[in-house]
Amino acid sequence: MMNRHELRDRVFRLLFRVEFNTPEEMPEQVKFFTSDEDYGTVSEEDSNFVSGRYEKIIELKDKIDALIDKNASGWDINRIGKVELAIMRLAVYELCFDDDIPAGVAMNEAVELAKTYGQENSGGFINAVLTKIKTAEGIE
Repeated sequence: MMNRHELRDRVFRLLFRVEFNTPEEMPEQVKFFTSDEDYGTVSEEDSNFVSGRYEKIIELKDKIDALIDKNASGWDINRIGKVELAIMRLAVYELCFDDDIPAGVAMNEAVELAKTYGQENSGGFINAVLTKIKTAEGIE
């Protein structure tokens, strides 16, 4: 079984692919990220977690994007880098729609993903936007 960080990494990479694939192509992408990959065998539980988390985020994508757009001062959501946008979609979902993830964990994990996949200043930008959302939404 994968740990939460590894699962979150897979969900992020799947969300990133949304920007480059049509909705019709995404089931194949989901299958790819929930089956054998470079990391080896994926348990059924892990597969269900990744696909379920992805589907929930996609269902709420318009609401999540509206929160990002509203709180990314000076940045239109269409100008935000695709890596940063995918990371923020995952983090905003965890902040606002998943009561099982503490806000601090969601924010720290987003910054860690940004350090791995983003540009030099991505972590600070993502942290700033998430902090504004956390404050605006009254999340503890």
